[in-house]
Amino acid sequence: MKLSYIDEFISYLKSIKGHSPLTIKEYYYDIQGFYKFIYPKLYPDFDMEDFTADQVTSQDLNAVDKQMVYSYISYLDIVKKNSNRTKYRKISSLRAFYKYLSTVIDVCSYNPAETIDMPKIEKSLPIYLTLEEAKRLLQTILSSKQKDIYKYRDYAMVTLFLNCGMRLSELTAIDRKDITDDARLRVVGKGNKERMIYLNEACMDAINRYLSYRNGVVSDNDALFLSMRRNRMSHSATQRTIEKHLKNAGFDTDKYTVHKLRHTAATLMYKYGSGDLRALQEVLGHESVTTTQIYTHVDNEEIRQTTLDNPLSHEKAD
Repeated sequence: MKLSYIDEFISYLKSIKGHSPLTIKEYYYDIQGFYKFIYPKLYPDFDMEDFTADQVTSQDLNAVDKQMVYSYISYLDIVKKNSNRTKYRKISSLRAFYKYLSTVIDVCSYNPAETIDMPKIEKSLPIYLTLEEAKRLLQTILSSKQKDIYKYRDYAMVTLFLNCGMRLSELTAIDRKDITDDARLRVVGKGNKERMIYLNEACMDAINRYLSYRNGVVSDNDALFLSMRRNRMSHSATQRTIEKHLKNAGFDTDKYTVHKLRHTAATLMYKYGSGDLRALQEVLGHESVTTTQIYTHVDNEEIRQTTLDNPLSHEKAD
């Protein structure tokens, strides 16, 4: 049975692009949502209750023009009340789909979403822990009443988050064999892209301390971080664990999350390191340095202070 064009695209994202299941799901719903909007315009008598993705033909795909895309954006704005960020994502999904159709499998003659004016997104500054707050979180874990194996497991996880800026999916996927003898760590990031992270003294000390307990556990799983059931720590279990320690350290877990630990690592590396964005980009596994530039916000206070330190800053008119 032949796959629909949408399903073929989803397969392409998974097998060729290596996108995560969550990203792939968003693409699918975004594109399906567009055709649910467009189909009644192409076929006014069609009963949308019977609509499925495999009904979208090459003729339907080529019938879409820029005006229809702009009409869809208006619908998202006025009817669906979508935020600019959500609209941006949905149009980006459509643009990627038509790029695939027009340049990869040559089903469409052009990409109607390619030159669309995208909704403007306000860039928010990342939320992060200060250096002292990060130290407080680590100390809270060491002061917890857990069994030593779980205390040092959690301490090692948070140490890696705060020092290496890795993603949740990257940390939970670590196997013992991924740690090299020369203090490097192999991680697989977005798009199944592999990179090596250099582990500093704090990371190696935390890992080795945890391994002194971990290596005594009999388990068929080579995962570095094991749950109480001797399985690999899942994403949700890791999130719950970190959230517990954040709460115990006095942080609002509606504001501070596991991902904010990644922001913390990036901010501290930029602020206290060389300030080399390209190097930070490699550490974090960003595809573009533009993404990494959000961490230059830490200079705002220094810029403010420099202005205040101007020797003429106190001169006033009589």
